[in-house]
Order: sequence, then structure tokens, then C-alpha cells
Amino acid sequence: MASSCFVRQILFSSLPTNLPSRSDPFFPNNLTCSSRSTTSLSVSSIGRLTDSRRKVPEVRSMATTASEKGKEEKKRVEIFDTEENLAVELAKYTADLSDKYCKERGAFTVVVSGGSLIKSLRKLAEVDSIDWSRWHFFWVDERVVPKHHEDSNYKLAYDGFLSKVPIPPGNVYAINDSLSAAAAADDYETCLKHLVKTSVLRVSETTGFPKFDLMLLGMGPDGHVASLFPGHGLCDEKKRWVASIADSPKPPSERITFTFPVINSSAHVALVVCGSGKAEAVQAALKKTGNVPAGCVSAEDELVWFLDKSACSKL
Repeated sequence: MASSCFVRQILFSSLPTNLPSRSDPFFPNNLTCSSRSTTSLSVSSIGRLTDSRRKVPEVRSMATTASEKGKEEKKRVEIFDTEENLAVELAKYTADLSDKYCKERGAFTVVVSGGSLIKSLRKLAEVDSIDWSRWHFFWVDERVVPKHHEDSNYKLAYDGFLSKVPIPPGNVYAINDSLSAAAAADDYETCLKHLVKTSVLRVSETTGFPKFDLMLLGMGPDGHVASLFPGHGLCDEKKRWVASIADSPKPPSERITFTFPVINSSAHVALVVCGSGKAEAVQAALKKTGNVPAGCVSAEDELVWFLDKSACSKL
């Protein structure tokens, strides 16, 4: 993978010079994938595979403020019989938004988390109509470990998705893993602010925070999203775009993460959750039966929960 925030030394003169070599196997010259044996899918053909999808009525809380009511009206929940069908529909959803924003503004800004989400993106690599050259790819959080480390969200995304699609290396923004967590968070925020100045990233007129086109999030069994964990003080951060965490309850302890104001300023957010082990957290988030970070996620245009049957078994 040839691109990251820290490779852009011309922009950030304060960064260290002892950076990883481009000859590193995790920094290939480009992301163009070799021909795949799988058959490419068009968006329309993907759409025909989703008969098992069923929309469910919005799960509403007893919100009383106009703000909370507005958030609920922008939320929908979709349940799928299998994770396979979920992955197909997620690919169609993402491809449709990609087409919309590439036509409207010539760019598509996408943020991903780690974990099981990356597996659910596999069908997206089979869509033949996506203009990958206009994609800009980010991480909502990252563990401060080398890029070849098994805990790296970069490695997970590269192995499972990025190595299979031709997103330009200069449009993939990884963290500087040679820095401390605090310095890496500062560096990533500086990178985002530069992209705002160059109009790659939009800014929310409502919040003043960056407005990504699509944020693809997973959720942990405890209801955490990004590296925002239940009861942690970072859940209440209101000013920073990117924050560091040194005491993550889930190892590795040092990470960086987008804050809720950034997550919730996104135009579209997809929360992708599968498995019975996450059913209680799904219930807590959607029925407001518990205080979990996933329940705090919203979007300026639309929040969509993509659930398989096991994940929604307690709704």
C-alpha cells in the first residue's frame, strides 16, 4: 500500500524522516488488483440477490426533543436471513452512494472500521460499475501497531479488501504508526484538515466537523464503535476530530479514533452487525435498554443498521 497520511511529508514538515520504505511488502506500488477468477457483478445483478432482505419498522425510543426525533426519522433497520445476503445488499448500498457522489462532486469519501466489517465488504470488490479512482479511503480508528501486525486495521483492510480493488494509493489514508498514539491522532487530524482545505472532504454546515460521504462501522459485543468504549471519557469528547486512547479496555491499549461529532456529521452511516453474540448490544442500542456507544451513532442524511437474524434476535 503506497499511501498514508504520513507519506505526505511535503505537507507535514514536522513528521519524522525514518519512514517505512516503499519496498515494504505492505506498501506495493499500486492497488490495482490482478484479474480475479470471480465473476464481476453489476449493481443491478446484486440487487436481484436480496430477496431475503426484510425491512422492519424503525425501532423508536421515547425521545422527546426535536433533535432526537429528527435522528430517529433518519434511521432505518434492515434484517437479512444470512450474512451472505447482508454482504450483497451492503455492496449495492455502497455502490449506489459511490455513483451518486462521484457524479455530484467527483469524489467519494469512505471510512471503515476493523473487525468483521471487512469480511462483509467482500461483495463490493465484485461490482464492476464502481469508479475506484475517485474513492478516498479512511479508518474510523486504528491500533498503534506496525502495519504488518496482526492487530492492525490497515492490514485487515488491505488483506480483505484494498488489495482487491484499484483505489489509487494516494487516496488511501493510513496513520503514521511510527508516532505515539497522541502524535498519530494529531497527525491524522492535520491530514483531514488539509483535505478539507483542498475540498476532498466536505464540512458539515450544521456542526463544522468534516462530513464524510459514507462511514461503514461494525460494533463490538459490548456495543462499542470505533474505539469508543462504554463508560470511557472519549465518548463525551466534543472538540477533537481525532483522539488518542492509551487505556483501551480491549487490547492493544494504544489507539486513535474519530470522535462522535465526526462520526455523526457523516452524510451516511451503515452499522453492520452479525451474530448472536452482539444481540444484547443491538437491543440496548436500538431499544435504548442500555447505555452503549452504538446507540449514540447518528448521521446527517441517513443511518442504516444492517443486521442478520442472529444479531436482532432480542429485538
